[in-house]
Amino acid sequence: MADGVNINDLLDGHVGLDLECLDRIYLNVYVPKLQVGGQVVRFLTEHLGNPIPSPVLFQRIGERFRRDVARFAERNHIPLLHLKRPDRSRWDDRKLDHVRPYLERATTPGVVAIVCAQEFQKVFVGVNRSTKPGVACFDFPKVDRRVSVYYFYVLDPEFGPGFIKLCSYFPYPGKIWLNGHEWAKRQADREGVAFTALANGFATCQDPARLQQLCDRLGPTDLQGFFDRWIAVLPTPFTAADRAAGYWWELSMRQVEVSRTIVFDAPRRARAFFEALVADNIGVGRPEQVSVVFARQVRKTTPGIFRTRVFTQGTDVKLDLRYKRCRVKQYLKQGRALRIETVVNHPWDLGVLARLPHLPELIGKARAVNRRLLSIQRVGQGCAIETALFARISQPYAWEGQRTGALRFGDIRVMALAGALCMVVHAVAGFSNRSLRALVAGLLGTTYTASQMTYDLRRLRLHGLIQRLPGTNTYMPTPDGIRVALFYTKVHDRLLAPLLAADHPPAPPALRHALRVVDQAVADSVTNARLGAAA
Repeated sequence: MADGVNINDLLDGHVGLDLECLDRIYLNVYVPKLQVGGQVVRFLTEHLGNPIPSPVLFQRIGERFRRDVARFAERNHIPLLHLKRPDRSRWDDRKLDHVRPYLERATTPGVVAIVCAQEFQKVFVGVNRSTKPGVACFDFPKVDRRVSVYYFYVLDPEFGPGFIKLCSYFPYPGKIWLNGHEWAKRQADREGVAFTALANGFATCQDPARLQQLCDRLGPTDLQGFFDRWIAVLPTPFTAADRAAGYWWELSMRQVEVSRTIVFDAPRRARAFFEALVADNIGVGRPEQVSVVFARQVRKTTPGIFRTRVFTQGTDVKLDLRYKRCRVKQYLKQGRALRIETVVNHPWDLGVLARLPHLPELIGKARAVNRRLLSIQRVGQGCAIETALFARISQPYAWEGQRTGALRFGDIRVMALAGALCMVVHAVAGFSNRSLRALVAGLLGTTYTASQMTYDLRRLRLHGLIQRLPGTNTYMPTPDGIRVALFYTKVHDRLLAPLLAADHPPAPPALRHALRVVDQAVADSVTNARLGAAA
């Protein structure tokens, strides 16, 4: 099975459930009116009525908040856990390990535990800029400081387990953590949609279409409702007067995971299929490197990491693609489901604003990334092209009065173009003139100029193999373009090249023997025809 596993055969005939849903959701909690030093001065003076904006006032508010948290925990018999500062890399795991027993024992909605920790946060500090003795002139820069934060772990009637984190120092930023699959489970239970779970997701469902509708329904209103529901219960550093004056929190997106889960009806096929899929996407178009550059408007000044990694965790194989601060993860979930997750750590990397109302736009773009990745992988294992398409691209072509050169199989420059185009990441992020030129030059191993790249882009575009996104300098391969690029590369690198060298190890002995027989038969035919040797 492993030698002939094909993604198209498996996805077209052995899928029990195909579901798109929000997975992990991590939100920022911030006060828009307390983001710069001048707003801090106005809060301390005009709003609170203090003649001098002294940083001592921060301490008073923070101490009151910490006392309120202690009283809240004691009054409601909620465990208040004070954790020591652990190794930074294990901090999140340790909090969850401490809280998990309380979450598992909880049977009714409520605050199940409070964790007090010391963490670095961006907070305002008062700096006296005056050089005169006895004179105070405070400035309020925002800096990183290790301060106390509170994690309020809750069992929510809509989302299940989650937490709200609030900092105890000015301007009291926070975070929210939730899981979209857990929300969808509770909606399905409420509407009588029967399902079986797969970890935090779904393994089977009697009504997949209705379940997808429920997943599509999760949006900003539900997330805002979670925050409003619990912030009305929890102690906060802001008073009712502060809120009435507009000093209150709003939500923005910090990290959003948008997943697609494809559950196979025959789990025994899943592992062989996925390992074949990973192997197929290591080699195509990357004969010399394992890393791939994410090629979407990537310049020398563009921050972030741009690469593809294949790694193992225990016996599991995972594919990990990075673009700026975003990731696309692909792996097998519990050995029976293909999971694709686009993890957006900075919405603007996908051209989306970070405030919560823009969540639907982000979901749409992240789902498109998941679909494009799966699309190019499907084409990669089914890229045979029809005769008409092959004939069209291998001949000069005229379109609306514009003529362009052929893209002939075997031409060194054309093969380098095909190898650069069939990078998996192009289907996710697109490419520019400059980024594709660097890849083509690397495959050619010779000088490849900007004018040559411009000419080749025109050839590709007029042949219908790429298209330019309106108003940008970004190009995307068309479905025909993906198929042609993969077909050219696979036939050349995986079929012809091995066959032409098949009379030498490590080619299989049976193939080497067959080629020796063919070679001898051809030599005998030449001898019998009395053609002699070429001069």
